[in-house]
Amino acid sequence: MSALAGKTRHQREVTLLALSMLLAALRPAAVRAEPAGDAGAPLPAVVVTATRASEPAFEVPAAIDAVRIDPAGSDRLAVDLSEVLGGVPGVLVRNRQNRAQDEQISIRGFGSRATFGVRGVRLYTDGIPATMPDGAGQVSHFNLDSAERIEVLRGPFSALYGNASAGVIQLFTADGADPPEWRLGLAGGSDAAARTSLNWRDRFGALDSNLDLDRFRTAGYRDHSAAERISANAKLAWQSADGARLTVLANTLSIPEAEDPLGLSREEFAEDPRQATAVARLFDTRKEVRQTQGGAIWEQTLSAHQDWRLLAYAGRREVTQFLAIPVGAQASPGSGGGVVDLDGDYRGADLRWSWRSAPFELTIGTSIEDFDQQRRGYENFFGDLLGVRGVMRRDETDRVRSVDQYAQLQWTPAEAWSLFVGGRRSTLAFTVADRYVGTGNPDDSGRRDYTATTPVAGLIVRPHDDLRLYANWGEGFETPTLAELGYRSDGGAGLNFELRPARSHSSELGAKLRLAPALEANVALFRADTDDEIAVATNAGGRSTYRNVARARRQGAEASVQAQWSGAWRLQLAATWLDARFRSPFLACAGTPCTTPSVPVASGSRLPGVPRLSVHAQLVHGDDTGWRWRARFEHVGDVPVNDIASQSAAAYDVFGLDLGYGLALANGKLRAFADLDNLFDRRYAGSVIVNDGNGRYYEPAAGRSLTVGLQWQWGGH
Repeated sequence: MSALAGKTRHQREVTLLALSMLLAALRPAAVRAEPAGDAGAPLPAVVVTATRASEPAFEVPAAIDAVRIDPAGSDRLAVDLSEVLGGVPGVLVRNRQNRAQDEQISIRGFGSRATFGVRGVRLYTDGIPATMPDGAGQVSHFNLDSAERIEVLRGPFSALYGNASAGVIQLFTADGADPPEWRLGLAGGSDAAARTSLNWRDRFGALDSNLDLDRFRTAGYRDHSAAERISANAKLAWQSADGARLTVLANTLSIPEAEDPLGLSREEFAEDPRQATAVARLFDTRKEVRQTQGGAIWEQTLSAHQDWRLLAYAGRREVTQFLAIPVGAQASPGSGGGVVDLDGDYRGADLRWSWRSAPFELTIGTSIEDFDQQRRGYENFFGDLLGVRGVMRRDETDRVRSVDQYAQLQWTPAEAWSLFVGGRRSTLAFTVADRYVGTGNPDDSGRRDYTATTPVAGLIVRPHDDLRLYANWGEGFETPTLAELGYRSDGGAGLNFELRPARSHSSELGAKLRLAPALEANVALFRADTDDEIAVATNAGGRSTYRNVARARRQGAEASVQAQWSGAWRLQLAATWLDARFRSPFLACAGTPCTTPSVPVASGSRLPGVPRLSVHAQLVHGDDTGWRWRARFEHVGDVPVNDIASQSAAAYDVFGLDLGYGLALANGKLRAFADLDNLFDRRYAGSVIVNDGNGRYYEPAAGRSLTVGLQWQWGGH
């Protein structure tokens, strides 16, 4: 049997049935009456801000989750979002085992086409966008060690965040602590992974602070995948007696070098998933990143009914990346070379005013985002020497500016129901100034403007204190990114003016239930119809061009359960069924070079990169002190890797086990842990590179791996 082959359908069904039976068996224990001292404690109320008003998640007419982050009490490496968002339905965060390309994130199938970075999903850290106005984002600077929570908003209401917001992920840094506390974290394990972190949280009068320094190094699971990442994060806040609050934010990231092993072909994966493809070593593919950003938030309460909030920020990101484009492919006068050199400055502001007077709550705001990028390209060879910076082949200035206005109104005429309506008006301008023009390389300068109005509406009904039913609808849009807009498939000069933004029409029905004080469940049905889906058109000479596919549909169901009983037992289940398909036929490429698509893709074909079924389960016993263990299970269905579905990554089931011990000290806490991932050493593709022109679609997940660590906290409560 091929190394890519997964379990049989029968085996998978048996596994999922066993999980269902486990839930059924546990439910009576969670809901039956218990003696007062033994009953499960109520699950903590979760307050979210993703709809731009602080509301309990239970009262929001949308699918939204808040994941609490507690590095001092968590038994994990705490480096990647994939470690903490697995229990959120509808969200797929896939660790590429490649620090040069960031994690792969999709929400309800949006974002699955991203070959690097994040597309189609809006990302924020403390309100500062980690997604540029063109829709391209990255999460490498997300600092989990200093975070309090991560909010994930899915469905139509995410359209209130503007361009490329089929879903929203926001990280929030924790406030300071009183009394002050220090946290020191040391962790290491397989593949020479090592992480050191130092965190200080303090509160003195009206001033509180959270300062963090984090360093991570790894030799990588695969050959040629070593990386180092150093980050620092700071949050300072001052609260005045008259209701004003000033928060100052700063973040810096340095990735001195992250080797890029590239994807593997099906045959290479079967032979040895730990290998790097030959051209990765030949051209020494790698990436270097430096980023610094800062911002400030001023919040002012004007009265019992009014307040306003102003956010301003600025940052700079520098990226140098060596690609594996063959020397011969760079002979074309129009080639941009094999080394990408980007220097980008970004800045923006968001002003928001809120007014409350029963039965209404109104929020009105405006935002501006500006991104300037110097893009240069060089040959990745000099004479016979490969993997070095050679002659310049590209030199241009790219700029994207977004100016948006938004409003949201909540009307609660009775306790039994509330109505939410809102909308956003977005205006974006893309400008390219080409300074590298010559024979065979025409002037690619140009400008393209986009405008969109995205309305949303939602209704929540409260038939019972422990039941919420909701429905919502909205429209969204996603412009091409600068990289997708940069080239025309006919090889002509200027931007790809024929490429249109994708526009979606989404709807959702859901229910939120409190089945007992310590048992909650959420279910949602959703559908998103997209016009002008953005897809690959051609691959040739190291360049990919893009075009629109008339129609696509993503529809499915989500369910999640959280239970806690007998004080120390906790269960979390999350499942997503997703059917994502093209709904109109088109022609696609089948290899490289390909300048004219010729392979028919029928209406009803699956969208690449999207599994039909994903399931996450974990069972935890114990607390911050004493012994604690956690058992984890993850199932991900098979995934087509290209538009023509000529290959697929097989479905997989993976188990993990954590064990930790916490000790209360006179002046703090000490915790030791061991984390065993991929318990049965399953070989599988953890992520895929959709429509890779060289057929190197597969990014292997790590085999069985062990992480051990210490968390030492002194001070605090």
